[in-house]
Amino acid sequence: MYNPKSKDANEFICHEEIETTLKEAKEEAGDAKRVREILDKAAGFHGLAHREAAVLMEVTAPDILADMFALARKVKEHIYGRRIVLFAPLYVSDYCINRCSYCGYNNERCTPRKKLTREELIEEVRMIESQGHKRLALEAGEDPINCPLDYIIECIRAIYSLKFDHGEIRRVNVNIAATTVEDYRRLKAADIGTYILFQETYHKPTYLQVHRGGPKHNYEWHTEAHDRAMTGGIDDVGFGVLYGLYDWKYETVGLLMHAEHMEAAFGVGPHTLSVPRIRAAEGVRATDFPYLVSDDDFKKIVAVLRLAVPYTGMILTTREPQGYREEVVALGISQVSAGSCTGVGGYANAGKLDGKEQKPQFEPLDNRSPNAVLKALLRDGYIPSYCTACYREGRTGDRFMNLAKTGQIGNVCQANAILTFQEYIDDYGDDELRELGGKAIARELNAIPNAVAQQKAREYLDRIRAGERDLRF
Repeated sequence: MYNPKSKDANEFICHEEIETTLKEAKEEAGDAKRVREILDKAAGFHGLAHREAAVLMEVTAPDILADMFALARKVKEHIYGRRIVLFAPLYVSDYCINRCSYCGYNNERCTPRKKLTREELIEEVRMIESQGHKRLALEAGEDPINCPLDYIIECIRAIYSLKFDHGEIRRVNVNIAATTVEDYRRLKAADIGTYILFQETYHKPTYLQVHRGGPKHNYEWHTEAHDRAMTGGIDDVGFGVLYGLYDWKYETVGLLMHAEHMEAAFGVGPHTLSVPRIRAAEGVRATDFPYLVSDDDFKKIVAVLRLAVPYTGMILTTREPQGYREEVVALGISQVSAGSCTGVGGYANAGKLDGKEQKPQFEPLDNRSPNAVLKALLRDGYIPSYCTACYREGRTGDRFMNLAKTGQIGNVCQANAILTFQEYIDDYGDDELRELGGKAIARELNAIPNAVAQQKAREYLDRIRAGERDLRF
């Protein structure tokens, strides 16, 4: 039986509830008045239930789709402004004992295996920071012998200890395998930012089929991991699905039910949602999967998620190609990766360690430098942000959500975006970026709602231009 407060994955992700939702959504989508009622509700910035969101997934009329896409952008900018947060992934180990059919780190495929030594880690972080990044997502395969939690924690502490000419990494988000409450407490004590774990697919038969062996084969253990993370004190968690493993409508309803479960069980939903699509990897051909999502349907996914969970950050990675990526960002994305390497040692060694070619987890389709990505964002009217202040000031979990829901987020996040982008311009930008960025900063200063906060931001901005760093609200 469907129960969003339950701690049993088979009850808060209830197959029968998803099937009923999808069936009724097809019927309701034929009622134009009902569709407009749902869009009107979303326009109030309070989100949608999974059954309401499912109706929007069935919309095909071009005029309604256009209205839905425009509303998704409006909702995102109402809450997050025109800010787009930048980050980079850091792969520290590709050792893995799982046999996931879609992954380049499949235990049956990826050879040779590698994990970074401390010296190699330092060089990777040095290269990432030299691109201007201040936050990264630490990634690793699941292997308790070759890549134990002790190693992950050592990496986190080493990253935070490193200082370079223009600064340091200020936030380490972690994307590693499901683990125990005690291990999550240890990660929390290591000052991680957000704990991220993708469900991959909420359709249990497909989940068991594509996870052919290893600890990840256990559907319940994996699906209930975010509950254990919250119990262990990590109040910012992120999740997502790998679109292409099963029907995208089923997956999106499951994703929203998972978000509703977190709200019902812990009083705060996910900090971020990610929307990766299957891409080619070592031994993986995307065309082998029967549920690939078209570009048009993918846009609908992003727009519907933004309308349904307006206060949650949404992440788009370099899995999507230049050009199309910009189209998707406009529908509600708030975070993007840039200059990404998806293999161990990819930043400092161009994919080669110990004289051998390291295989990436997947093949990126957007290989632009961070500078190029920033210029594209600026031309599209966005303000890039390298802000990590909320995490470092304790504005996480329900404290962050309260800021977002009351509209106060604009007084801190808008200012911090401007300050961190000015740092980037001064330390890493070229002449073209300085010109584009200067115009954007001048424009965005006026978007800070509170006059006192706006004046303080101007004062901080002058201090940063004079050489100070890491000023924040």
